[in-house]
Amino acid sequence: MKTFAQLPAEPGYPEGIAVHGNRVFVSGAATFGTAGKGPSKIFVYDRDSKVHKTTIVVMGERLDEEHALSSIAVDGKGRVYALSTQLGLIRFTKVGPWYVQERYGRPLPDLPACVDVSPGTACSPTPFDMPPLPNDIVFDEAGNVYVSDSFQATVWRYCPGGGRPKIWFQSAALSGEVTQPFGANGLRLDPQRENVYVSVTFSLQDPGLGYIYRIPLVDDPDEADLEQVHRYEEGAAPDGFAFGSSGKLYVTLAGANAISVLDEDGNETTRIHSPPGASIPLDAPANVAFNDAAKTLLIVNHALFSGEPDHFAVLRVWVGDTADPLEKPWLR
Repeated sequence: MKTFAQLPAEPGYPEGIAVHGNRVFVSGAATFGTAGKGPSKIFVYDRDSKVHKTTIVVMGERLDEEHALSSIAVDGKGRVYALSTQLGLIRFTKVGPWYVQERYGRPLPDLPACVDVSPGTACSPTPFDMPPLPNDIVFDEAGNVYVSDSFQATVWRYCPGGGRPKIWFQSAALSGEVTQPFGANGLRLDPQRENVYVSVTFSLQDPGLGYIYRIPLVDDPDEADLEQVHRYEEGAAPDGFAFGSSGKLYVTLAGANAISVLDEDGNETTRIHSPPGASIPLDAPANVAFNDAAKTLLIVNHALFSGEPDHFAVLRVWVGDTADPLEKPWLR
C-alpha cells in the first residue's frame, strides 16, 4: 500500500472520490466543527502522475455556520456533482482552466421523526429527531441521482435536471444509533443495475454492528424488499464501497481501518490492512475508486476519529481489478 496523494490539513477530513478520464477528484471537509473555518474544497489530481492540478473552492457557504462537503460523482460530460450540507447538490463545469459552480438540487429536507407526527406525514423512521446528513451519491442510467441520508434513515432521489429531492426509500433498518447516528452511508448500483446497495455504519437494530443491504432499483421499492447482503462485526463500521469488474465488492471499514472484499454472494473473502510500518496507515477509510490503468484501488483516508492531519490522504493498493463502470449519464 502506497500514498497516491497527501491532502492539506485545511479543510482536511476528505470523504468523496471520483475518477473521470485521467483526473481524480477528492472532496471535503466532511466533519463537524467547521463553523468559522474556510470553505469546502475539491482537489483535482492527475490519475497517472499523481500531480495536483487544481483546487475547486466551493462558493456561497455561510462560513460562520457548520458547512461540509461529503461525496461526489461525475456525469458523462465530466461535470462534478457534490453534496453540500448547506447548498444541496451542486455541480461544477470546467470552463477553460476553471470550474464554474451552479446549484443542481435543493438541500435535503429536515424531516420530523415518525414517532412525533400523525400517520401520513412525511417523516424519518428513526426513534429520535435528527437533521439531514447527505452522505453518498450515485447516478442511474436514466440520470436520476440517489443520495443516502445518514441521520434520517432515507435514500432520496433527484430526477434528471435536479430540483427538489423526493423520498425514494426509507426503513428503520437504515437508522443509526443514538450515540453513533451514522446509519445509511455508502451507495452504489450493482453491476446488473438491478439493485441499489447501501451500507449502514452503526445499526440501531443491532448496536455496534454494520450492514450491507440491497434495494430493488424500481420507482417505488417496498420496505419489505430490503435484503441483507452482509453483516459486519461490532465496531467494523462499513462506510463507502465500489464494485469491481470482477463482481467483487470493496468496502471501507472505518472502524476496523481495513478494506473488506466481498464475493458475489456477499461472503467476505479477504481484508486489506496497512502493511507494518506504513508511513500513512489506513485511518477511518471512507470511500474508494479504481485506477483502471494500474488495476489499483484508491482509498480516501477520512481520519474522522483520530483527526490526525498527516493521515488526510488518498492511498493506493494493487488489487488486480478494475471498476465496474459507474453510470455517467449525459445530462443537460
